Amino acid sequence: MSWERQINVKNPAELRIMREAGRINATVLAAVKERLQPGVTTADLNAAAEEVLKSFGCVSPFMNYGRPPFPASITVSINDEMVHGIPNPRRKLKEGDIVSIDCGTIYDGFVADSAFTAGVGEISPQATNLLEVTNGALYAGIEKMRKGNRTGDVSAAIQKHVEDRGLHVTREYTGHGVGRKMHEGPQVPNIGTAGTGLLLRPGLTIALEPMVLVGTHETRVLPDKWTVVSADGSLTAHFEHTVAVTEGEPLLLTVL
Repeated sequence: MSWERQINVKNPAELRIMREAGRINATVLAAVKERLQPGVTTADLNAAAEEVLKSFGCVSPFMNYGRPPFPASITVSINDEMVHGIPNPRRKLKEGDIVSIDCGTIYDGFVADSAFTAGVGEISPQATNLLEVTNGALYAGIEKMRKGNRTGDVSAAIQKHVEDRGLHVTREYTGHGVGRKMHEGPQVPNIGTAGTGLLLRPGLTIALEPMVLVGTHETRVLPDKWTVVSADGSLTAHFEHTVAVTEGEPLLLTVL
């Protein structure tokens, strides 16, 4: 994955644009979530996302990103697939699956990026707990996105929330700055040490994205060169919001 390392602090006008991008992204994800039913294909989910993006005159930064070029507007990752799953017209959702959907939106030159994991029908207690812990880890990190804290404070909060509950957080994949590009500096790992890292200041916008695994922190990439799965085949989950540091409370940009 290529990275633009520059750290870009946004002014109030730019944050307003990113907030609108975030609303659109949240609208896309809500439309996809409504379609999580047995028998629906992962390509159907991608088509639903593209329909909403088109209605706003937007596109996803995911399309044609990277090498090999990613061939869709969203990622759809099921069960042991942690992130970067490629939509497929032959892949159908089943009762009991947990599905992670990640989407980005480009609006007026700025990017919003967010993700959720949800169940298809009734899911197992283990899967329910995994989703609760992962979403909780996201909000533990968001709480630390305050002026005067450091990126290590965010990372440490995510790691502690997960590991205190007996689960595992990814080492290789991280949160990241976002703005005019999908991947800006700084990288914000899901593990870290409080009091270290970049000083947070108003105008920084970061996509926080805890990725949590039931059995191990280890992962591998499938032959499609995109889909990341747990090394032991255990369940995984992924939640993400784009968050701005302000003079006061953290500002969630990717909500309705």
